[in-house]
Amino acid sequence: MTNNKDRNSNMTKEQERAELHRAIWQIANDLRGSVDGWDFKSYVLGMLFYRFISENLTNYLNDDERRTGKKDFDYAALSDKEAEFGRADTVKEKGFYILPSELFVNVRKKARNDANLNEILSSIFRNIENSAKGSNSEDDLKGLFDDLDVNSNKLGSTVDKRNQKLVKLLEAIGDLRLGNYSDNTIDAFGDAYEFLMTMYASSSGKSGGEFFTPQEVSELLAEIATVNKKEVNKVYDPACGSGSLLLKFAKVLGKENVRQGFFGQEINITTYNLCRINMFLHDINYNNFDIAHGDTLTDPKHWDDEPFDAIVSNPPYSINWEGDANPLLINDPRFSPAGVLAPKSKADLAFTMHMLSWLSTSGTAAIVEFPGVLYRGGAEQKIRKYLVDNNYIDAVIQLPADLFFGVTIATCIIVLKKSKRDNKILFIDASAEFVRGGNKNKLSDVNCNKILDAFKNRKDIEYFAKLVDNKAIADNDYNIAVSSYVVAEDTRKEINIIQLNKEISVIVAKQNELRTAIDKIVADIEGTK
Repeated sequence: MTNNKDRNSNMTKEQERAELHRAIWQIANDLRGSVDGWDFKSYVLGMLFYRFISENLTNYLNDDERRTGKKDFDYAALSDKEAEFGRADTVKEKGFYILPSELFVNVRKKARNDANLNEILSSIFRNIENSAKGSNSEDDLKGLFDDLDVNSNKLGSTVDKRNQKLVKLLEAIGDLRLGNYSDNTIDAFGDAYEFLMTMYASSSGKSGGEFFTPQEVSELLAEIATVNKKEVNKVYDPACGSGSLLLKFAKVLGKENVRQGFFGQEINITTYNLCRINMFLHDINYNNFDIAHGDTLTDPKHWDDEPFDAIVSNPPYSINWEGDANPLLINDPRFSPAGVLAPKSKADLAFTMHMLSWLSTSGTAAIVEFPGVLYRGGAEQKIRKYLVDNNYIDAVIQLPADLFFGVTIATCIIVLKKSKRDNKILFIDASAEFVRGGNKNKLSDVNCNKILDAFKNRKDIEYFAKLVDNKAIADNDYNIAVSSYVVAEDTRKEINIIQLNKEISVIVAKQNELRTAIDKIVADIEGTK
């Protein structure tokens, strides 16, 4: 009985999701035209965000008033003058304020006949940001609409053309069936965001992989970081991109079980804005997230918030950083314990050391890494020596190739812990655990569960998992490549050479007989001419 119910509910979820995705795809195709998809993403996301915070605020205020007995209260129907009375309290609670006349639903009603639509939207977006000025949420709202430039030539060469595009965009986003997000079977706004990011990352010529990790990989990392935990104090990603990894904790644990919130830092300003929008779209209150802008390696913003119970990250692969060109870094408490800095041209293990430093004693960090860090020599080998000798590496998981947007290489996951039960590292070879989906490989539920089960059980599994003593790894020059420890299954067939030679002799003899017979037929034909 329960199974059928679950199945039906999943069917509804999948149907709802598929319908949402179809509608978004349609918007993108209808409206894109001259605007490059990558740029147009900002308009679709920005308008989706505007609709979300309008509805989120309206629902919040309506629920509040209706609880006090005003059954027919509708914030959207109030005059701006009446609404002003609630501004201060609402900003404290929600972090922002929108006057009724500036709500998405009311602007949409008049948009078609409004010759100044672009100016009105520009002013509304400014007002929403300014509503947080001087409050605790000011930094969380600042610049969120920067990429939604309603006066850009990308939308059209004249004001009239731009407004036509904006009307279409308002109506298309307004027509999306997102329901009342609070009782939807799917996280509709969040899901719309994820789909848009996936769509643009996979169809754009630009690499989306640098700020969007596929959902199933994000979920696997969150599951690994929370094994045997029902709640965590706070979660952190030092290269958080659009926030998809952080938000998987809300899905895996429930957002109320991330007790002190979601923390991240992002160097790219556009992506930093996307991450904050994504937090709002997943209905994370401004009090429960702290996303910072800047270079985590040289200017980390969360010194006062560490340590973290759960850290997940897919940092950029093999990028340049200051390294030993900056004399202060070798004395930085995040990097100094290893006695050496990651190479200037390969910052990968600098991110790893940063995360280890900010990990709580009972926490887990799951990091997607470029495979070269597992076996390269020089400074990277010395950092691995520090990690292995201090028993910080819990597991290394080899992932399949071609999982990430813009990257075809096979990456791996390094799992760090400060309090392990043994002096060993578990190696898992999941390179064959994938299904082909479109033009990328994907981790299916079956694939993810197989990896997770092996990770939890921490036992040898032939051709798949091997638990190896730290001493054996030291003896192997601190090489932690999975292929050095997990023997791959030999799928070649054993061939009996003597038997094969016999079979070849028989075939050759038959060929000779056939040739002789053909020659005779040809000779007979020629003789009769």
